[in-house]
Amino acid sequence: MAESRTPEQVVARAARATDLAHLDAAVSDCFACPRLVRWREEVARTRRAAFRDQEYWGRPVPGFGTGDARIAILGLAPAAHGGNRTGRIFTGDRSGDVLFAALHRAGLANQPTSVAADDGLALRDLRIFSAVRCAPPDNKPTPEERDTCAPWLHREVTLIRPTLRVVVALGAFAWAAWWPVLRQVYGQRPPSPRPAFGHGAHWSGTDAPDLLGCYHVSQQNTFTGRLTPEMLDDVFGQAKLLAGVD
Repeated sequence: MAESRTPEQVVARAARATDLAHLDAAVSDCFACPRLVRWREEVARTRRAAFRDQEYWGRPVPGFGTGDARIAILGLAPAAHGGNRTGRIFTGDRSGDVLFAALHRAGLANQPTSVAADDGLALRDLRIFSAVRCAPPDNKPTPEERDTCAPWLHREVTLIRPTLRVVVALGAFAWAAWWPVLRQVYGQRPPSPRPAFGHGAHWSGTDAPDLLGCYHVSQQNTFTGRLTPEMLDDVFGQAKLLAGVD
């Protein structure tokens, strides 16, 4: 499969993806953002001491979950030693530990842990993806990197659009990344002014999915108590209710 090395190639290859498997393969072969490519590969070469004996994925991380998802979780980007190591979003790091424990409590995941791509984890009525598909330095993609990566997100939402009812945005970055999707995928003008992000924030469009805000499951939020298990349970309970998931 040809690699994507320019923003124009990202647009073209995303548009050609006819299903999620095709899209996931194309995402994994993206080299369009030089700074992100250098960083993800450098992290994969040097590795964290605790994972010194493991081979890192070191590539863009595709979405994960069902093709008929009624709920989607939109994150910021993969973690350097989580998804960038394991090749699966929110897998192998503390953020994933918190997220998948909550999804298991909500009945949206078959197990409460996500440690490796082959650990047997399966999701129900749910797909998880990020606005930027490569691990960025300091967890801060540039606006240009966000925009270059956006066609992957837009195509992924297009492919699950027939069933998608609710999107949970993890953090303000993901919340902001949703509004271009609204225009590109649903042909709907984003609201002006944009609704403010907050935990428990709720925006409802016309034929577009409901959007729920949730503090990101970062250690900064979970270790300080800014985001608690009960708060996550409330958000995913609301998402299930809005999406009609039992």
